[in-house]
Amino acid sequence: MIKLDSFEPDAPNEADVSHKNNEYTGRYLVSLMHEGMDFSEVKNVFQRELGLKIANTLDFEDKNDISEESYEDADMMIFNELGVAIVGVDEDKSSEIMKLSVRSSYVMEPEEIITAPNPIETKTQVASTWGIKATKVDQTQYTGKNVKVAVLDTGFDFSHPDFVGRNISSKSFVPRESAADINGHGTHCIGTTCGNTDNNGIRYGVAKDSDIYVGKVLGGPRGSGTDSWILNGINWAVVNNCKVINMSLGSRVFPGQTYKLAYERAAKYALKNGSLIIAAAGNDSQRPFFFNPIGSPANSPSILAVAAVDVNLHAAKFSNRAINPGSRIEISGPGVNVRSSWITSVQRYKTIHGTSMATPHVSGIAALYAEQHPNASPLQLWNMLTANAQAINGPAADYGAGLVIAP
Repeated sequence: MIKLDSFEPDAPNEADVSHKNNEYTGRYLVSLMHEGMDFSEVKNVFQRELGLKIANTLDFEDKNDISEESYEDADMMIFNELGVAIVGVDEDKSSEIMKLSVRSSYVMEPEEIITAPNPIETKTQVASTWGIKATKVDQTQYTGKNVKVAVLDTGFDFSHPDFVGRNISSKSFVPRESAADINGHGTHCIGTTCGNTDNNGIRYGVAKDSDIYVGKVLGGPRGSGTDSWILNGINWAVVNNCKVINMSLGSRVFPGQTYKLAYERAAKYALKNGSLIIAAAGNDSQRPFFFNPIGSPANSPSILAVAAVDVNLHAAKFSNRAINPGSRIEISGPGVNVRSSWITSVQRYKTIHGTSMATPHVSGIAALYAEQHPNASPLQLWNMLTANAQAINGPAADYGAGLVIAP
């Protein structure tokens, strides 16, 4: 596998998003063109004609052991269940793989560098989180008890005092980094999704009794990763029977650009195996002057895309819009002035903006519905979220079904 040099792409800046270019790793995602296929034919061709060294999830007895470090000596790693592979070879062999795709049933997509969107910090830190009341989380009897929730992000501050006694499982998919959060974004998202109250007893978290699964897929101080690390995280979360998978991350999508087949394959696999993926629509717009399409992977049809609203239920100025054909905003969540946990070595709490902050509200409430209806399928949970949303007077391209509401 082509080794990735240490990289730290610039964190997105709200002022220059219209000029920012996406960054790539030099590797490729290989997705099976048709559902129901397996990689046996593709594997044989790659081995026979190109001499690639190939690893497969089927080779691992313990599926929890799968990470980039466990297959770094292979040229290609096949996520057999997902119907997706990652391949990293020199330029000559990449060209041959592209040629073979013409007569084989797979699609190649360049692997991108993914980021946790740079949180837009408020000048004044608020004392409470309005979203808990707006979504009626403070009125529900449900707490997410016995529901497994995965947050794929920058990791978690395991020393945070607000989470003492909680059931927390973790794994890092970032090579040579533990699951500890050195960015803050992941701890903030986990706080909103699965936290409870702050040191003054003020509620800021939704599914306060859920089982927390920390999947670190973004590393370094700025929180950057790759598509394959995220696919690793999705595979791990599904293997561990997580009902809800929160992904407050993404890359920019341009007008007319379609979704990545690799994420759609992974999302469909998750839906069939009991997991609902909920992702941030992205912070690339500058309303009212500039609207950007829903980012990746939230633009995949089988992933529930979340927009951000403010306290007046107006679309946040940075929140992306469903512009491209086939993409949809499914629902909205509180995404402006959201207070949640942070890295305690820096500060215990932080108030920031972003669709990254709206998404954990929706994921936490999905866990509440999962507790209320323990036998519900992921698609049924999806429908419960949208059917019970509070309508917002505005285009569905901005708000979807409206503001998420707790059961």
